[in-house]
Amino acid sequence: MTKSMADERRSQLEQYLQNVTLDSNITNSDVFIGFFRKLQQDTFKIQTQRAFLDVYLADGSNIRLDIQTSDTAERILEVTLCKMGLSRELIKYFSLFFFQDHDDGALSVVKKVAEFELPYVSLQSMKELHCKLGIRKWYMDPSLDTLLMDCRASLNLLYMQAIQEVKRNWVKPTEGQMQELEFLQENANKAKFLELIREVQFYGYVRLDPCICDYPEGGCSADIYVGNNEINCCIKLPINQTKEVSFKINRLRSWQVTFLGATKDGEDDTLELRFEYNDSGTWQWIILYTKQAFLLSSCLKKMISEQMMKASKEGQEMEIEMPKSTKNSKKSSIQQKQVVHSGFISRKRFLVRPNEEDCVFEKIREEDL
Repeated sequence: MTKSMADERRSQLEQYLQNVTLDSNITNSDVFIGFFRKLQQDTFKIQTQRAFLDVYLADGSNIRLDIQTSDTAERILEVTLCKMGLSRELIKYFSLFFFQDHDDGALSVVKKVAEFELPYVSLQSMKELHCKLGIRKWYMDPSLDTLLMDCRASLNLLYMQAIQEVKRNWVKPTEGQMQELEFLQENANKAKFLELIREVQFYGYVRLDPCICDYPEGGCSADIYVGNNEINCCIKLPINQTKEVSFKINRLRSWQVTFLGATKDGEDDTLELRFEYNDSGTWQWIILYTKQAFLLSSCLKKMISEQMMKASKEGQEMEIEMPKSTKNSKKSSIQQKQVVHSGFISRKRFLVRPNEEDCVFEKIREEDL
């Protein structure tokens, strides 16, 4: 086998494994979990044994767990949140993430931990990056906060994360909003604090580290916020001007993540996420070069799934309320909207056009993403 043939085979296998993870029937199976557990442990030569694992909260505190090195993220998340007193039915609104502390005091959200991933093993492989494991809410629609307000544990988690985002300037309150937020924080009025902060710009978004993009021209740097059904970019132009651009999720047709290899100095791996966007009736590919490409991809999938769930719920309510003679036309409209969303592809290695075989979203449920 030639080197080019081996590279082609490796790329096809990578693409296959990425597509496989879209099917929850596979990812939840004992065979799949066992395969990836063995793959991760064999790759980093870590045997199953007892260990301690620290899970960090947004306020900097941590919960130390007595685990097995082969425990999955799903298991660790469940144990951690139950230990905090969170209702089991609310666990689905949270997830584990890897965070990175920088020398200048900045904090980066590196990636969402996959449910079948082994956090202990992953942390050992990321030692040089000084990463830690933490909990964040995992939904992109801020209005979902209201579903968690009646549970003390979930209320505390939301409040700690909101305080963290204010302190790190990940949200952009006005001067008046900031004064009111400080007053509510001083009086420990968590519910009112969370009610007010939902009105603040970029609350509920995931903030990425500054990166390079090719829009509106190559080599521009950009600050990226993902949420509220958009990718919001504050782009620094070569002429020392800034331009704020909002890429709406309903105008994206597809996206893909590609591994580009190591940088010239050999220190960091380079990833790109490119998405196909309808700009004034013309489809074009826009590229973001960021180490957080997989995190961005996860956010896009999450926004799509929430849109679909909301549309499905609204459709069911309309069918109940509408006269019988109009039900069929409404149902057709809903199905047409879902077909538009089903054109998304995820994490493709090569630049391809989605076709019927790529239409995976009609088969994906919320827990699959």
